[in-house]
Amino acid sequence: MQMENKLEYTNDLFVRTNKKYKEEVSVARHSVWRDIKKELLSNKIAVICLVILCVIIIASFLAPLSPYDPNAIDVTHKLEGSSSAHWFGTDDYGRDYFTRALYGGRVSLTVGFSAMIVTVILGTAIGVISGYVGGKLDILMMRFTDIFLALPSMLLMIVLNTMLSPGLVTLILVLSLFSWASVARITRAETMSLKERDFVVASKNLGAGNILIAVKHIVPNIMGPVTVAASLGVANAILTESSLSFLGLGVQIPQASWGSMLQGAQSHIMDTPMLAIYPGVLILFTVLSFNLLGDVLRTALEPKIVK
Repeated sequence: MQMENKLEYTNDLFVRTNKKYKEEVSVARHSVWRDIKKELLSNKIAVICLVILCVIIIASFLAPLSPYDPNAIDVTHKLEGSSSAHWFGTDDYGRDYFTRALYGGRVSLTVGFSAMIVTVILGTAIGVISGYVGGKLDILMMRFTDIFLALPSMLLMIVLNTMLSPGLVTLILVLSLFSWASVARITRAETMSLKERDFVVASKNLGAGNILIAVKHIVPNIMGPVTVAASLGVANAILTESSLSFLGLGVQIPQASWGSMLQGAQSHIMDTPMLAIYPGVLILFTVLSFNLLGDVLRTALEPKIVK
C-alpha cells in the first residue's frame, strides 16, 4: 500500500513537472517572437529590407502572370529602352528584360532557399551527433569538418560544375556541399553546452533515449543560432549562384538567372549599361536584405539577462 502511494505521488509529480515545463517552453517561444518583433520594429532599415524582400519574392513567384515569354526572341525590338510596354527595356535578343528579371529571381531564390535547407539539415545533423556523442566520434567528425572549412570552395565549385551535368539540382548540391561545415560548427558548440543542462540530465535519468533527447530537447533549443545561420546562408547561396552563373557554370541558356543576365550584359556595358544595372541592383538588395535581417535575428535571439 505504501509502495502504491509512492508510485502515485511520483507519477503525479512527474505530470505536474512536465506540465510546468511545457508552459515555460510556450512562454519562452512567445517571448522569442516578441523579441524578434520588437527588434525588427525598432530598426527602420530592417523593416525596409523586409518589405523589399517580400516584394522581390512575391513578384518572382507571380512571374508567370507576365504577358511575355522570357525566352521568346524578337530581334526587331532588341536593345530597346524602358517604356510602358517593356519596363526594363529589352536585351540583345529582343526579350522583355523585366520578365527575365522576374524569372531570374525565381531561379536565384529557389537555389538560395534550397541550398540553405540542405545545408541546415546536414550541418545540424552532423553538429548535434558530434557534440552529443563526443569522444572519438566527435574528434573524427570535426576533423572532417575542418577539411571542408579549409578547402578553396569557390575553385572546387567551378571544377565540380564543369565535371557534372549542369542544372539546378547540381548547383544546389554543389553549394550545399561546401556550406554545411560552418553550421555544423555552430550546432556542435550549442549541443555541447545543452547536453550538460539539468533538463537533459533529467531526461536521461527518466530513461529517455539519445535520439529522443536530441530531437525533442537539443534541436529545438539550438534553433536560434541555426535560424541566424540559415538567413545568412540564403544570402551567401544567392551570391555564389550568381557568381557561378556569371561565369557560365550555373543555370544554362536560355534559362535566366540574375548572374547569367549579368554575363549577357557584358558586351553591352558601354552602350546599354542598364542591362547590367537591373540584375546587379536586384542581387545587391536581396543579399543585403538577408544579411541585415540576419543581424536583427542575431540580436533578438541572443541570451538576455532577465531582471
